[in-house]
Amino acid sequence: MNFFQIMSFGDQGWASDMLLAALMTCAISVCGFSSGLVIGCLGCWAKLSRFVLLRVVADLYTTILRGVPDLLVIYLFYFGSTMVLTQVAQSIGIQGFTGIPGFLVGVIAISVISGAYQLEVLRGAVHSVPLGTIEAGRSLGLGNFKLFALIVAPQALRIALPGLGNVWLLVLKDSALISVVGLVELMRQSGIGAGATHQPFIFYGTAAALYYAISTFSSHLIGRLEHKLNQPMRRS
Repeated sequence: MNFFQIMSFGDQGWASDMLLAALMTCAISVCGFSSGLVIGCLGCWAKLSRFVLLRVVADLYTTILRGVPDLLVIYLFYFGSTMVLTQVAQSIGIQGFTGIPGFLVGVIAISVISGAYQLEVLRGAVHSVPLGTIEAGRSLGLGNFKLFALIVAPQALRIALPGLGNVWLLVLKDSALISVVGLVELMRQSGIGAGATHQPFIFYGTAAALYYAISTFSSHLIGRLEHKLNQPMRRS
């Protein structure tokens, strides 16, 4: 069978399966990145807080998560959650294996991993906001919340966007690691197809093309957003 026969639509082709797996990759990446952004915002607030305990916890979080291999984090969440849930189920009389879905494990793991990187990107962006604009806002009598919402956050977002775009691409690649928990995303589906047809080059080459297409489209959207956010600065 040649490439076009294997990657065709229909009962004998694998095109539909590969596209569905690509959609699963996008779904887990978007959910993981979005949840990680929430974690990053909370962690950034903790690192910039005047409370020493919050700063210490945020420092430990970023240090540990950025120093531990991503695959190890996924294994810890998958097997750790399975062990805890199984023990809880057995304690109430439910026997057998108990675990959480692979998609949820993947989202949690990716959000925790990406949150550490997004935290540092956001922290650096906040520190890059000119002090003069903050002092001008205080001179107008703005409170802390309005000062952050109207002055600090818009400028910080503009500065952080390129870094967040890089984190998104890392999340997209890390989503391939979720295949180890059995979730049928793009990498897992490629392995299934390669094993069934004995054509690994075709499937992994197709997966590479789909990853490249998703990354290119994402980079284009991020570039458009960055251009739009920078328009007020160019006009001024």
